[in-house]
Order: sequence, then C-alpha cells, then structure tokens
Amino acid sequence: MSKKITIVGAGIVGIATACYLRREGHEVTVVTMHPPGEYCSFGNAGMLNNGGCVPQAVPGVLWKVPGYLTDPLGPLVVRWSYFAKGMPWMLRFLASATASQAERASIALYSLIRDTVPSYEELVKWAGTPDLVRRSGYLVAYESEKSYQGDALAWKLRRERGVRTELLDAAGIRKLVPQLAPGYVRGVHVLEQGYVANPGRLVKSLAAQFQRDGGTLLERQVLDIETVEGGVVALLTSAGRMPVETLVVCAGVHSGELTAMLGEAVPIEAERGYHVTYSDPGLQLPLPVHVSDAKVFVTPMEMGVRVAGQAEFSGIYAEPDYQRADVLETHMKRMFPQVRTTDATRWMGRRPSMPDSLPVIGPSAKQKNVFYAFGHGHLGLCAGASTGRLVADLVGGRRPAIDLTPFRINRF
Repeated sequence: MSKKITIVGAGIVGIATACYLRREGHEVTVVTMHPPGEYCSFGNAGMLNNGGCVPQAVPGVLWKVPGYLTDPLGPLVVRWSYFAKGMPWMLRFLASATASQAERASIALYSLIRDTVPSYEELVKWAGTPDLVRRSGYLVAYESEKSYQGDALAWKLRRERGVRTELLDAAGIRKLVPQLAPGYVRGVHVLEQGYVANPGRLVKSLAAQFQRDGGTLLERQVLDIETVEGGVVALLTSAGRMPVETLVVCAGVHSGELTAMLGEAVPIEAERGYHVTYSDPGLQLPLPVHVSDAKVFVTPMEMGVRVAGQAEFSGIYAEPDYQRADVLETHMKRMFPQVRTTDATRWMGRRPSMPDSLPVIGPSAKQKNVFYAFGHGHLGLCAGASTGRLVADLVGGRRPAIDLTPFRINRF
C-alpha cells in the first residue's frame, strides 16, 4: 500500500532511504536545508568497510585521551569553550567503554554494515553510476609492534565477526603500497572491502535518480513540528506549513534538535572531522590506507587523493579550525613524503555521533507515525544503504532483516 512519506535530511542516509521508499511506490518528499550531498556526506573518507564494526568506545580508551589532547598532532581536540557542554556526552562515551558493551556494539554494527558493498553496487547501478563503487581491501599500518598489539581487541572483534585479514611485515607493506614511507613495521590487509570514488557525487546521483523516478526534493529548514495525540501532523518550515502523514528523521547531527521537538531527547554530538583533497598528488594508491596511531584514512578518489580524519568537539555551529587540516597534511607528508601538495582543498564536516557508537534506527517510542535513522558517526556512508532498506521495511510493515533493538531511540 502506497504511503505519503516525508524525510528530513538529504545526506547519504536520507537520500538512500528516499530511494528505497520511492522504488517501492511510496510518495516521497525530502526536506533539506542543504543541497543533497553537500553537508557531512560530502567530505568523508569514502570507506565501505564492514571492518568498521569496532565501536569508538573500547576498554582502555580513557587512558589514551590525555595523550590525544596534549599531542598537537593527535586525533582528538576539545575546544575549551565547549568542554563543560560536551562533558555529559564524554561521560556517556566513557561509560560505554567496557568489554561487554564493545562486544554487543560490534555485533550490532556488523549486522548493519556486513553487506555494505553489494548494497551500494545495486543502488549505483540503478542510478546509472556503477563506476562510483570500487571493491578493494584496505591497509592498516603501524609504526611499531606495540601499537599493533594495542589494537588487539579491535582485531579480535573483527575476526569474531568474520572480517578476513592478512597480517603483513614491513616487506609485505612495501609490496602492497610501494609509495608508503618505510617506517611502518606492521600492517593488516583487510580483505573484501570497498570504497566510493566520490562521496558527494554518489549522493547527488542517487538524489537525481530519485527525482527522475518521481520523488520530490524541497530545500527548506524545519523550524518546528506540529503534533496531535501522539503523532506528527505537520512540519513548520521556512517556506510554510507542510502536512505530514509519515515522517522519517534522517537529519544527521541536527536530528537531536528535531527529536527534542518530538519529546525524545537523545545524546547526539557533532564530532567534527576534516579532510584535505589533493587533485594532483603524484601518487598511485592501489587501495585506501589507514594509519591507526594518527586515526587518518588516505583514499584514492576520482578527483585525486583524500586524507581524512580528526575528531573535534566544539558543537555544531562553531567555525572550522583549519589547523586540524594542517595536522592532516603533516600526517600525509609523513606517510607519503613525495606527495605533491600544490593543489589542495580543505573541508570540515560534522559527524552525528552517539556515545555508544550505535545509530538510532527504528520507530519513535512516542510518535506513532515517526521513524528515525540518524547518529551513524564514522559509519554514515558505510551504513547508509542498509539503513535505508531497513527503514523501508519498517514503513512497509515488514520485519527488518536484522534485530533493531540495539538501535532503539529509548536505549539511554
């Protein structure tokens, strides 16, 4: 039975959800503040890796935080002006850093992203852009055996989920990625993964096909939500009132502002990340490379090579601090000393992160005609297609393919 669906958000999660719902014959309207793919989904590292099934909060992370914060090249920054406001989220994050919770989160995440590559291959084929998804492994490189051993729990969780890997010594690393600097002594080749050659173009191509297929996309801001007797009846937007029959909230980091209007506050945080993209780097990367100590990914893309990473906490609306991009450039030159940096662009985005590393996917606990799909943190791109399919199952009254209990909105 066809329904009228309103989706808030045009990042990869919102657009993928819109595509699946429209393909099932629903009347779908996407409401967005920004053009599709021009917010957080624009600048990510492009990874489609079910090897990303390890939560950010793991045992021992507390003891690493002081070093991260005091290292000028470290992966974590908290602006002092935001420290007090961000502390409740940080405390929830640290409370999630137990072995049992890491195990549960890993199981849930893997169920969500297990089939990320074939899911996207099907979507981009439908959109006429199959070249965007590329099957590939990725390399995780370590500068010391001690650093590798420090990630033992993460590799254990991956192995238990079924992620296939190959352990490399320094010679194996050089054979796989000859242009990588020689200082890396231990590597892990994560097999059977993938990446997107241009994340921004991916979202735009899916949005264009959604519109060609009869979907509607409206650029406007949601100012408030009108509810009556446990259900949403309208969005109050910058362009006027919009009646609603079924609402899906996929608004990334702004989703918390919308759920608060619906009486369901969530602990979501803007985990800001940066990238630098080099259009003429002089590199021939056969696959993406991740340096665990620096927490950066270097990904070959159709527009050159992108280095992405950093976790900065300063709220949604603070101006970018492009010194964080300088840090990425420093790491890039350390990894690939021969890189040409004359033609580079910088960017900052806001990852919508939950303290337990699990997104919110499922029905509202208070509003009878509302569904949620947000809070994917580092896995927004990776989990976008599977999340869209799960929401389509929920809206269509079908039992989802995975257990959504770990992703429920009222778990906190």
